[in-house]
Amino acid sequence: MSYSSADAETAAPPRAPALNSPAKVLTASLVGTTIEFFDFYVYATAAVLVFPQLFFPGADAMTALLASFATFSIAFFARPLGAVVFGHFGDRIGRKATLVAALLTMGISTVIIGLLPTYEQIGIVAPLLLALCRFGQGFGLGGEWGGAVLMATENAPEGKKNWYGMFPQLGAPLGLFLSSGMFWVLLQFMPEEALESWGWRIPFLSSLLLIIVGLWVRLSITETPDFQKAIDNEERVAVPVVEIFSKHKVSLFLGTFVALATFVLFYISTAYLLSYNVKVVKIPFTDALAIQIWGAVIFGLFIPVAGKTAERFGRREVLVATTLAIAAFSFLVPVLMVENEVRIMIFITLGMALMGMTYGLIGTALAAPFPTRVRYTGSSLTFNFAGIVGASLAPYIATYLQSTYGIAYVGYYVLIAALITLACIFASGRGKV
Repeated sequence: MSYSSADAETAAPPRAPALNSPAKVLTASLVGTTIEFFDFYVYATAAVLVFPQLFFPGADAMTALLASFATFSIAFFARPLGAVVFGHFGDRIGRKATLVAALLTMGISTVIIGLLPTYEQIGIVAPLLLALCRFGQGFGLGGEWGGAVLMATENAPEGKKNWYGMFPQLGAPLGLFLSSGMFWVLLQFMPEEALESWGWRIPFLSSLLLIIVGLWVRLSITETPDFQKAIDNEERVAVPVVEIFSKHKVSLFLGTFVALATFVLFYISTAYLLSYNVKVVKIPFTDALAIQIWGAVIFGLFIPVAGKTAERFGRREVLVATTLAIAAFSFLVPVLMVENEVRIMIFITLGMALMGMTYGLIGTALAAPFPTRVRYTGSSLTFNFAGIVGASLAPYIATYLQSTYGIAYVGYYVLIAALITLACIFASGRGKV
């Protein structure tokens, strides 16, 4: 099933791939993921602040919020499909071209959301179109993440993969910071009524400018040395996803749950916490967004700490220690998530510090078990399957548990995720995570 060109007999000797400078590689991976996650989190913020009223009116506040979170989850089910499609081309024709296509898919979907009519204007068609655009966002992000991680790690010098692999992960806190920050700035200059009327469209439409920046950066880089070697050695496979499910399904399964605690912790500390602060604690929108922005800063600060710590003590060891800390943190959920802003600040500070420590390493960890010829598909599928089981319904589940059984059950949810992740890290063995 190996790929070979028609003129293999007369092919020139393998050429040395053009080397990208470290600054160019890391900038390209970071800028792209920042844009993608900005688009993704703009939706998460709007899903709490404005979408329940604009796209799901006529129901009580809790039902409308749950419906909004349901559309939020659609993207996570689209992401594995995007991982298969973009992963196929990423493993067949290259990382660079595929990353450009993924960026365009996500960006266009986001801009269209900013142009959608509301339920009041076109009725039930409005939430259906919103769901379709959310699917497009997930499809694009499904192809973006794995390629960005590989763009960094496959250009990394020996002994620096954890450090290089950390850079695309910084796109998540930067995207969260920019999306929350944009809504916060809008609320400083317009009343909530104006935000609900038309102001909410501005962050989505601004993605058009970000797409232009992202394309300029992505088009300036060359293919990764590892993938160029795969081309020269004729190692590419015809259908990468078939090899993944035939030869690497154990790595795929274990990797999915290695990332479980990462996803559950993140979406409880962001989308769910934003909803909890606004709807339950009754914190003003601007203050709730300021808490979110603070969390993004902490998140971003601890990602480089994770990269440096892993270079010194080992990636697996740091992931084990962090997962144990997440399990311990779960018992603080009912203590800190009360109607007290000081305790909530402590909650998000601790939670996002732990998030930085696990997320900073998860990209390199999920790519590690797969050979170059199927690494784009394998790492993308693993990450996005983890998104389904760990993130897609996390805000919905946490909201349901808190409203039905009490906040302590949100902590139990985090604990179970951490224990499953810990078991799968040990099951994966050394060198596989």
